Amino acid sequence: MRRWVMLALGVNAHAGVTLGLSGLPLVIPDLQRHFGVSLPVAGIIGNAPGIGILFALVAWGALADRHGERLVLGLGVGLAAVLFAVVAFVDQIWAVIVLLALAGAAGCAALVGGGRIVLRWFLPPERGVAMGVRQVSYTLGMAAAAFVLPPVSRAHGISGVLVVCAGTCLLAAVLAAAFLAEPPHTATRSRDAPTVSPYRQPALWRVHATSALHVVPQIVVGTYGVACLVGVYGWDGVEAGRLFGFAALGGAAIRVAVGRWSDVTGLRMAPLRLLTLAALGVLALLVVGTFTRSWLGAAMLALASLITVAGNGLAYLAAGELAGPAAAGRVLGTHNTVQNVVALAVAPLAGLLITGSGYWAAFAAGLVCALLSLPVIPVRGERGRRAT
Repeated sequence: MRRWVMLALGVNAHAGVTLGLSGLPLVIPDLQRHFGVSLPVAGIIGNAPGIGILFALVAWGALADRHGERLVLGLGVGLAAVLFAVVAFVDQIWAVIVLLALAGAAGCAALVGGGRIVLRWFLPPERGVAMGVRQVSYTLGMAAAAFVLPPVSRAHGISGVLVVCAGTCLLAAVLAAAFLAEPPHTATRSRDAPTVSPYRQPALWRVHATSALHVVPQIVVGTYGVACLVGVYGWDGVEAGRLFGFAALGGAAIRVAVGRWSDVTGLRMAPLRLLTLAALGVLALLVVGTFTRSWLGAAMLALASLITVAGNGLAYLAAGELAGPAAAGRVLGTHNTVQNVVALAVAPLAGLLITGSGYWAAFAAGLVCALLSLPVIPVRGERGRRAT
């Protein structure tokens, strides 16, 4: 029971910080109006926390490996709260981007700390479900962002949005610092410590590469989905945000189900490959729907926001298990860093592609990357390890 309480604290911290780290793209139309910038620049502002995440994840992972999750989550998420509050009173675009990047660097501590809780408190047959629950933290955070941030932006502007992000981070940081604890010593014996670098395993590199390719459709859909519904289909911004909120709630259930599926089969990558095949079908229909401006595009946007992130927990868990408990923080930090490198490049490039050719072209780019990931997923190697 205690391990589920620890997991709940990690979920709460990740969900709370997700509003500021990943929720700002849901108000991109308001960012454009507030700062008087183009769509690509608004995309950069919305994804600015990712700049800081890029440089801080591995450091937070190393700190967590040495000092545990309590210090990392309390300090990092608490500092993010302060920075989001400061951004609410800044108007210069360069300063907003810098401060949001710093908030991302601080808040991403929750990304690493939450994953280590699963690896340190749960046994392998339970980790798929536990990681699915942990990954729900992002989904819940995005659902809350979708339901809360657009109406707050309409009523109180972008400053109000940032104050809300600061408040959720502060609450999460206080709870984590007050109640997180270390697992029983028997859960993390020194025998689990790797004698060689985990990166001598080709499978770990392939897991990182798979996630990097999967980030492309995730970022395109997550960053520009609301803007597509508003610009192409004439939806109200609040209603478009609610659609993504309901999709995120559905995604929470799917992540847990995927984790259970993984535990039952004893595999991580085989289920991920099947999910990738499903995502390819959804993205293909999304491209057709947005190219023709038919109802199919709007329907597939909601489904794509769900299916493109359904397998995130499997890749994340596989990376942590390949690393082992002693190196999990650093490897999980590296895994998320790889994802954020791609995300930072994709957000403005997709904005330029949308401006030049339309939303369908950006979704098509995501489709291509998902297709390229299929031969990269280390399915055969995993079967060999499980069979021995």
